[in-house]
Amino acid sequence: MNTRSRRRQAGRVNGLVLFAGTVVVLLLVIVVGANVFFSRRIPEVPNANSAGPGSPVAPPPAGRTASAPPTPEAAPPQVAADGQAHRTPVAFEPPPERDMPDGEYGKVVRFGEQVFLDTARAAPRYVGNDLSCGNCHVDAGRQPGSAPLWASFIHYPAYRNKTRQVDTLASRIQGCFQYSMNGKAPPADDPVITALQTYAFWLATGAPVGMPVQGSGYPKLAKPAQRPDHARGEQVYLRNCAVCHGADGQGQRAGDRQVFPPLWGPRSFNWGAGMHQLGDASAFIKANMPLGKGGTLSDQEAWDVAYFMNSHERPQDPRFTGSVQETRERYHDTEDSLYGIEVNGHLLGSGTPGPAGSQR
Repeated sequence: MNTRSRRRQAGRVNGLVLFAGTVVVLLLVIVVGANVFFSRRIPEVPNANSAGPGSPVAPPPAGRTASAPPTPEAAPPQVAADGQAHRTPVAFEPPPERDMPDGEYGKVVRFGEQVFLDTARAAPRYVGNDLSCGNCHVDAGRQPGSAPLWASFIHYPAYRNKTRQVDTLASRIQGCFQYSMNGKAPPADDPVITALQTYAFWLATGAPVGMPVQGSGYPKLAKPAQRPDHARGEQVYLRNCAVCHGADGQGQRAGDRQVFPPLWGPRSFNWGAGMHQLGDASAFIKANMPLGKGGTLSDQEAWDVAYFMNSHERPQDPRFTGSVQETRERYHDTEDSLYGIEVNGHLLGSGTPGPAGSQR
């Protein structure tokens, strides 16, 4: 190859190199420019772990720094058959009584426990029967599976079908006095309400707020294989329940103290209480009764004895309209309630005087 040809070929190579370099530079300019352009127009998606302004992350619970791990740690969400994400219920154990705080705050916590365990003595103005909070919420509101008090603190405020509104913890407790205690609701700022809320707050120490926790309510039972039956339920009651609650269902007293609560009659919960519903009653009985032997009855036995218990008269529903039929249609129109149903020839809800002494 002569000298002229080599120079011509070298010129072509140099031209190609220059062209390629120019193209690369142009591409870099385009990429960088596009990145700047879009970064100014697309808002940053908040990171679940970020804590900057606008982040949806909740602040850490009181008494714990943002860097501290949650106690207990939140379980990862699980996708259920309905396509919705659900969190796996976590375990929780409330603090023991020996860890109750001192000082003025501790006094209120202790008063709350006293109200919970001996309600009629500690809050006589608001109680109309012989029950205490601890009769249905076992082990001073601690025991899982008995609608423990600590669970109320972490799950309220909440919407309730019963009231058709969002209830606070205070209004939920007021309802307990009105229905389960067959009394009247203390004012929201009454020392009794304050003490019960404070006791609930202390019991919930370390519990995750607003998340599913094992044992929070009554473990619901599936519908029984056979319809609940009064005669079978009576036999279950006599074998397992009468020793504490009496053959007449009126419980037992020691002097002026009610040791075991009445399950029906004028000194028991009224027709507006949640325990009058067969589903709640059977679930509570299955998990917690006989006392200290929860889980020993079969599901069918729990349903049957719940039916037997709730086929007896009790105080009238405070929401009574003047008519058992109308009250059932408005508040009890479900197979879960025996109110307004005839059992053994008696129309339940018609046998007790209501507010102001009116007859049903």
